[in-house]
Amino acid sequence: MVFRHLIREGTLDVTWPGGAIRRYGSGDMPMAGLALHDGRAVRGLLLDPALAVGEAYMDGRLEPIGCTLYELLDLLVLNVAHGGNHPILRARRHVRYAGRWVRQFNPARQAQRNVAHHYDLDARLYTLLLDTDLQYSCAYFETGDETLEQAQAAKKRHIATKLLLNRPDLEVLDIGCGWGGLALSLARDHGARVTGITLSQEQLVAAQARAAAEGVADRVRFELRDYRSVTAVYDRIVSVGMFEHVGINHYGSFFDTVARGLRQDGVALVHTIGQSGPPAETNAWLAKYIFPGGYSPSLSEIMPGVEKSGLIATDIEVLRLHYARTIAHWRQRFALNRERIRALYDERFCRMFEFYLVGSELAFRRETELNFQIQLCHQHAAVPLTRSYMHPA
Repeated sequence: MVFRHLIREGTLDVTWPGGAIRRYGSGDMPMAGLALHDGRAVRGLLLDPALAVGEAYMDGRLEPIGCTLYELLDLLVLNVAHGGNHPILRARRHVRYAGRWVRQFNPARQAQRNVAHHYDLDARLYTLLLDTDLQYSCAYFETGDETLEQAQAAKKRHIATKLLLNRPDLEVLDIGCGWGGLALSLARDHGARVTGITLSQEQLVAAQARAAAEGVADRVRFELRDYRSVTAVYDRIVSVGMFEHVGINHYGSFFDTVARGLRQDGVALVHTIGQSGPPAETNAWLAKYIFPGGYSPSLSEIMPGVEKSGLIATDIEVLRLHYARTIAHWRQRFALNRERIRALYDERFCRMFEFYLVGSELAFRRETELNFQIQLCHQHAAVPLTRSYMHPA
């Protein structure tokens, strides 16, 4: 059975349909328990464990026993990260890896459908989950004691510093602008003129309304546009939390667009989820229910597109555990607002979103997920010789 091969550290108590209880692992801490309520849940674990655990939890056919969902998944992820495995898991990974080029084929129309799947949910969900600026990407924790609002503001300052917004009226392109928070900050706090592009109808409407409400619509405009259709040239280009949706087939197109759209003395910054390990595949459950077409690339997969575009990587920073802290804040806010979110959707949606948040946080705490910030230029002299220019900010 899957659990016998998987649980090498800690202890898992499994209550099977019919009431039989079996213990797996060493008998030591950490300890967790789960109950499987029917044969469908058992069959799913036998056929495709990576998909079945999340589906069974969503449907109420798998329940944590004597622990929280976080504690249960933490035990499972800990064992996967430390070598626990099963022939079925390995085989499924190989199959998914072989087919990832097909699943990540994201031409413009498919890309918009993928974005709508997650980002065009009821806007009230995100106001209950995120900070007041609606930043839906990794925050920046300088000490670890910041509030979510403080850490997201620090993230925007950190990115603006790397963009070297050293004179007013610089033209900036924000690829994947979300609800507009970064673009508005760059215009309001740094005097930039910003064009934000998104494939989400919900985000577009919200961002445009925010620009009008803040009185900066003359400096910030938002468009429903795929990055591949960009033809204008900009002083600065930034993309935060969008590259994960590009698809490995399209990295060349993405960086060619950046290179073509960036002035010769310009600076670009790409902030993306990535992984410290070798190329892999997207978790089956995450790809089906949360981010179809999404993928967290290894640095070795990103850099060939950069090199072929002619751009120079002038700085690469790795943000470790920052996203785990960010998602921990989101989980807390989700829990506090769970009944309000349940009223927007239903119990199954709440279970799906809880599973997503817990699994994502643990991927950054226990596995290889992290964030890259990659600064790009055409010319070596476009940025200072050392990172000391960042220190005052």
